[in-house]
Amino acid sequence: MVREEKNFEDFQTLTTTLRKASLHVGKYSALYFPIINLLVSTVFAAIFIIGGKQVTEKTLNLATFSLLITYVTQTFERLRYFTVLLIDVLQLQVSAERVFSLLESEENIKDTESVIEIYGDAFNPKRENWEELEGDIEFKNVSFYYNKEEPVLNNFNLKINKGEKIAFVGETGSGKSTIVNLICRFYEATEGEILIDGKNINERSQLWLHSNIGYVLQSPQLFSGTVTENIRYGKLDATDDEIIAIAKLVDAYDFVMELENGFDTNIGEGGSRLSSGQRQLISFARAIIAEPKIFILDEATSSVDTETEQKIQNSITKVLEGRTSFIIAHRLSTIRFCDRIIAIKDGEILEMGSHKELLKAKGYYYNLYTNQFIETEQNKLLA
Repeated sequence: MVREEKNFEDFQTLTTTLRKASLHVGKYSALYFPIINLLVSTVFAAIFIIGGKQVTEKTLNLATFSLLITYVTQTFERLRYFTVLLIDVLQLQVSAERVFSLLESEENIKDTESVIEIYGDAFNPKRENWEELEGDIEFKNVSFYYNKEEPVLNNFNLKINKGEKIAFVGETGSGKSTIVNLICRFYEATEGEILIDGKNINERSQLWLHSNIGYVLQSPQLFSGTVTENIRYGKLDATDDEIIAIAKLVDAYDFVMELENGFDTNIGEGGSRLSSGQRQLISFARAIIAEPKIFILDEATSSVDTETEQKIQNSITKVLEGRTSFIIAHRLSTIRFCDRIIAIKDGEILEMGSHKELLKAKGYYYNLYTNQFIETEQNKLLA
């Protein structure tokens, strides 16, 4: 079952409504301004005809006539300004409604009162009560769906040991990202439970959990500012020495020092002055400086060239040491070092094992890997 037809109907309804509203606004705008201009022209014509006659007949002072023209001009200018202001106010009202609608919307995922009492909330965290996260994670009969008839995960079971490096592979939509999003508690499991260090994830604070997670996306979001400021965003009290040490750890130090002002170089909006690989290395540094116990890489090397991929690969091997790590990858060459590779299809585990074990099994992963290897070799020949 698919939603293309329903989505198309919804889209058509929205665009039709927008079209009618735009035509309605356009019609009144097309009428209003010409009417105002016609009124202005008529008034000025009357003033010049009647006033000019009175000036020539010396029944009206020339200074008074000039002052009258000035006052009328200012009156109509204010009228035009008021019209533009009114339009701006209406647009501001729409924007304000959207902002307040977002602020007033109920959170889908909330900590219980008992959890807040122990751990605090985002504004008043009780860090003294936060336990040290070890990194053991377990899925127990977890199901998740947006639509009950189309489950994304169905009775999913998986146990991950502290410090283990796990890779998820599979087709788009197979449930890989959903699994890590459930670990991060961006979604709530529909059924079953997720345990971290033997305790239900819902019995801990969201802030406690998120403070222990490092997440690197396919397209990293950097901010306008210096390299130092972007890395320090991961740990606001980080010293300059810590930032330099982290940059060296992720192999970002050399290219940063080649920039015009080193770590004080402004990288532009969204890191626009850096290459995609350089942005990714900075995002690695920003994530790892917070010393997370759980590290997630979601297609982190899919948009970079082979040389940069190798550099990132070296960084990954170093930064994941001792951390419970999850890697989502389509480029299978980047996950050969993982302790376990899990092939996912339709929210279920097809295969699980190390790179060598899965190649020996000659199953789903073997076919994916060999097909990708052949494709890579063909691309090299064509290059």
